[in-house]
Amino acid sequence: MSFATRSIHASCTARATFASPLGAMLLARTEHGLAGVWFEGQKDHPGELSAPEAPDDALLGAAAAQLADYFAARTTRFDLPLDLHGTPFQRSVWQALLGIATGRTCSYGDIARTLSSPQAARAVGAAVGKNPVSVIVPCHRVLGTNGALTGYAGGMERKRALLKLEGVAL
Repeated sequence: MSFATRSIHASCTARATFASPLGAMLLARTEHGLAGVWFEGQKDHPGELSAPEAPDDALLGAAAAQLADYFAARTTRFDLPLDLHGTPFQRSVWQALLGIATGRTCSYGDIARTLSSPQAARAVGAAVGKNPVSVIVPCHRVLGTNGALTGYAGGMERKRALLKLEGVAL
């Protein structure tokens, strides 16, 4: 279990399930914000959270509504308070992901350069793969240096579908 997963287990106050067109998603929150959005079967899925199922929770409801609008192509933006659990480096990478506009992509090396660590592309890749807030923190927009589709913790078919939804020509 990763640091982020242990931290989320310890601080999660409520959870809900969202039925996306790409499969069920687990939503988790803490008292500070949305801390997790995982596809069922996703790598690093936290498993069963002890927090109560709370589909009426205002933040989880807002997250589900915004995800529904995203998947229906009614919006490209998310406006939710996030509580990102990870190491300082992971959080810096996830913050950089939030700067990738819808319909755009970048490489792991691009993010490493953005963080003033041009030699850290592999470390960036590892941090991208541990992103606990799928779709909303858009790790699916990161491609290999030559523009090739590379791994996605939620599965390559989901990555393709998300990029297609956003109008990225593959």
